[in-house]
Amino acid sequence: MGGVENNEPVSKRVKVSLGDLGGLTNTSTCTEPVLNGLGGRMVKSVPTPAYKEFIGPNGEIKTVEFVRIITKALYSLGYEKSGALLEQESGINLHPSEVNLFRDQVLSGKWDESVATLTKIGIVDENALKSASFLIFQQKFLELLGNKRVMDALNTLRHEITPICIDTKKLRELSSYVVCSSQNGMFGFSCKEMVSQNGRLNLLEEVQKLLPPAVMVPERRLEHLVERALNVQRKDCVFHNSLDGSLSLYSDHQCGKDQIPSQTLQILQDHSDEVWFLQFSSNGKYLASASNDKTAIIWEVPESEEVSLKHKLIGHEQSIVTVAWSPDDGQLLTCGMEGVVRRWDVSTGACLQIYSKAGIGLISCGWSPDGKYIFSGLTDKSICMWDLEGKEHKCWKGQRTFEYLTWWSPKMGNGS
Repeated sequence: MGGVENNEPVSKRVKVSLGDLGGLTNTSTCTEPVLNGLGGRMVKSVPTPAYKEFIGPNGEIKTVEFVRIITKALYSLGYEKSGALLEQESGINLHPSEVNLFRDQVLSGKWDESVATLTKIGIVDENALKSASFLIFQQKFLELLGNKRVMDALNTLRHEITPICIDTKKLRELSSYVVCSSQNGMFGFSCKEMVSQNGRLNLLEEVQKLLPPAVMVPERRLEHLVERALNVQRKDCVFHNSLDGSLSLYSDHQCGKDQIPSQTLQILQDHSDEVWFLQFSSNGKYLASASNDKTAIIWEVPESEEVSLKHKLIGHEQSIVTVAWSPDDGQLLTCGMEGVVRRWDVSTGACLQIYSKAGIGLISCGWSPDGKYIFSGLTDKSICMWDLEGKEHKCWKGQRTFEYLTWWSPKMGNGS
């Protein structure tokens, strides 16, 4: 009704229906699916084995959700027989019966019926319901137009798509298809593409994004959960080595202490007093050191040779307490205990600018992400922003902190 005829054999279309998930119990019956390649199934009742409501070491994983996610992953990987067998043996259906009905209607081109079914499958958000209906009627319109049924397509545009009115730009685009239907190839679609099953499957994927995840399990949900678990393990690894990318699902990740460099390869002795601060450049090619001897040194760090002195930065009147590399590693900031920040050129070692404020000391330094501004914490409990030429642009009053500036928001100017 209201759809485009489909000449495919009925056996190749999605079949209904599986029992509603809400009606499953440990003593319910399940269905034995016969697959058709599109995730649909013809069913017959078979006994269902009992299952626990919760599983896992702490009993926090809902069995139904766990099994449905695994089933979805099997189908997504192309293991359709395995997915169907899991539904059969567990008695837990991947989709509620209304969703199977909806899929069947979409893949069969029963557009009006599919929109009616949408209201029964759990879409509470009115805007989401309108968006899903828009997508369905749009597919109906395109298929009608692709089959040269221009008047039917125009009626669908006027009486079904236009009243929804959620995307005026798209509406104008669809209207242009009617006007130039004889040249539809110029719009990037063809009749064959519009009426193909792939087009309807793509429609299902788009509609699925609007449905509650409990109704239709999101695509690649299992992969997403596993990747998140791996990321948590990586972050929790105290001795994690960033060069070690061999995370495995077979065991929890944990780097050993033996992966931390523990053998002295070279001693750098060009400072004449204590070294107070060290920082590598982002690209790893340079190392900056700040010392109590009032100097900072930029070291070159080749991949296979020894570290060598590139520039000794002289100019501060007192000990240098910290340094900060620019985002592109082309410049370096140094902050001395005399309350002055200096900006240096890494390639030449020349001092490009001195930043200071009369009567107030600068005690930390940092860069904006775009490298156009520098920031410094001051002894009067403020944070100031300068451009590279030394012009002060803004100053914020706050609590005094000796921590280094690490980030900045262009809108709020926050630093820490």
